[in-house]
Amino acid sequence: MARSGFCDSKPLLDLHKKADERRAPLRSWTNVCGSVDRCQPVEVEESRTAPVRVEPERRWERRLSTQTAEGIIMGFHEDGRTCKAGYGCMETPVLLYPHGLQGLNNLHALVPSLLRHEVQMALEKLDLIWDGTYAWDMFLYMMRSQIRNTFPNADLPRHFTDATRAVLVDWIIQVHELLQFHEETLYLAIHLLNRSLRQLKVTTANLQLLGMVCLFVASKKVESLLPEVSGLLSLMDHTYTKHQLLRMERKVLCVLNFDLSYCPPLYFLLLFASVARSSAAVEWMARYLLELSLLESQCVVFLPVQLAGAALCLARQVLQECPTAEGEAAWCLASSIHVGSEPTLLRIMHILASAAAKASSRETCASFIKFSSPETLQVSRHPGLNNAAGLLGGCS
Repeated sequence: MARSGFCDSKPLLDLHKKADERRAPLRSWTNVCGSVDRCQPVEVEESRTAPVRVEPERRWERRLSTQTAEGIIMGFHEDGRTCKAGYGCMETPVLLYPHGLQGLNNLHALVPSLLRHEVQMALEKLDLIWDGTYAWDMFLYMMRSQIRNTFPNADLPRHFTDATRAVLVDWIIQVHELLQFHEETLYLAIHLLNRSLRQLKVTTANLQLLGMVCLFVASKKVESLLPEVSGLLSLMDHTYTKHQLLRMERKVLCVLNFDLSYCPPLYFLLLFASVARSSAAVEWMARYLLELSLLESQCVVFLPVQLAGAALCLARQVLQECPTAEGEAAWCLASSIHVGSEPTLLRIMHILASAAAKASSRETCASFIKFSSPETLQVSRHPGLNNAAGLLGGCS
């Protein structure tokens, strides 16, 4: 069923949409998460109303741990907690491990009860879950599954270059904006494109067709309304036939083994911003920087949680908002989720700062135009982005 007004002759970047329409609720999380085994509650009503244990005497330390290992902690076990009556879980809040992470056998021991409660509230606020009972299990699944979403290196096939890929991604962003798809559709489409380029033999002449197919497949998983194939062909000026598009779709699905599971960095960014009580300006700036990472082929080697954390850190540095006691405490709480090393986060921030500084002058400027509208607070035109690399140079 085609979307109304889909084939109208309007520019590819139609940015005159309402803010609430551009920020549709994330509704594809049930397709991402698999079933999680956990003990059933004995008393449902009592378990939901049980107060969250908080340690007010201990003080959060505002810094990123430089002693953690590269990447995030994997191989932890959810059964590392002691349960009573089949459900009541006793936990020991631990705020920071100054001597590194040696001796920790699970991620649950690293995160205190307060953060667990904030994660639950954030996931409910973002409409990623319908039952807060399973919020922490959702978060654990997000942390565990993201390791499958990275690549060992940023190398492309021999006849493709980073510039060629950037042009294709920029075009996909324009088509995605024209079709008014959800944001997670874009991130899933680029992820499928990155995987397909490394596993599927495709010529330069069919590169645009591959990009459209990846966006089409991603929309089938996320969207409720899909465009007609004839409409997609018109966006490519009928360079390809319907038979060629459907044949490429079969090839992509077969080479990917029909595995479309993906936890995008957008989920982590919205989660961090909610826990950190970030302002609308900081959140929009972080979303802009995160979308710029799609154009940078070297960002595929980083974990989604690292990309999201670096984008939010850089957004805070660029905007330089006046700190408040509540905001600083919330930011310290959100920073405890960043279990990647500080050099890795600084490296990502340098990449994003460099991309933002030259975004307006590049041929691939779809994201710059997209985030220069009043609905996005015109964050792409913020003068602080021109000196973002200088700010990081002083911090590093």
